[in-house]
Amino acid sequence: MIPIGDDNRDRTITPYVNYVLIAINILVFVLFQGMGNNLEFTYAFSTVPQEIVTGEDLVTQSEQVRDPSTGQVYVLPGLQPTPISVYITLLTSMFMHGGWAHILGNMLYLWIFGDNLEDRLGHGRYLLFYLLVGLLASLAHVFTSVLIGDNLQIPSLGASGAIAGVLGGYLLLFPGRRVTVILVRIVTQVRAIFAVGVWFLLQLVGGLGVLGGGSDGVAYAAHIGGFIAGLALIKLFDNGRTPQRREW
Repeated sequence: MIPIGDDNRDRTITPYVNYVLIAINILVFVLFQGMGNNLEFTYAFSTVPQEIVTGEDLVTQSEQVRDPSTGQVYVLPGLQPTPISVYITLLTSMFMHGGWAHILGNMLYLWIFGDNLEDRLGHGRYLLFYLLVGLLASLAHVFTSVLIGDNLQIPSLGASGAIAGVLGGYLLLFPGRRVTVILVRIVTQVRAIFAVGVWFLLQLVGGLGVLGGGSDGVAYAAHIGGFIAGLALIKLFDNGRTPQRREW
């Protein structure tokens, strides 16, 4: 199920903050990450759990890696010096992505669900909410990595944790909002509680798979942690504006 839009006819403000967040993510990916090819920059500003736990910048050597499917050998850069405090990477990593599919999927969700939340919270509160749930999502990934004994030198990045927080807030504030989705080749509308609920269920299943020893490179703990943070914090940021029409 892929969401492609929602009903925002009651929107009263232009979601400038949401537009700027999307623009920053795209610009960082294209200009600074070289559309995923500048691994030196990416590794320098990603969140590395071991760095967060120890508070020390970690630099490792590059290594040759063979692709098991093609047999091609390529050089994987090691962790690069971080020119800022390692703790700030908890935020910088929120604006970087691993590839086109990663950023396009994240920006689609942010475009669909973020504007409603900004309209309800206001520009400033929405920005603070987004950054806070993103930070908590990053911390959830770090602590879970330590807890399950994962490789603490694997860098993590992406806006998914912050967007998961947006989804958590959206679910509480707009549970009956109509979301347009592609469902098994059919374009239809479902309630937000179903669309977001299915997404969260998939994160739980993926997270359980990681606990069982599997790995697909997705930071499920960040998604789950961000979502729970959004659920827990949204009422603190809600300005209480009541939508001007009835939802079904």
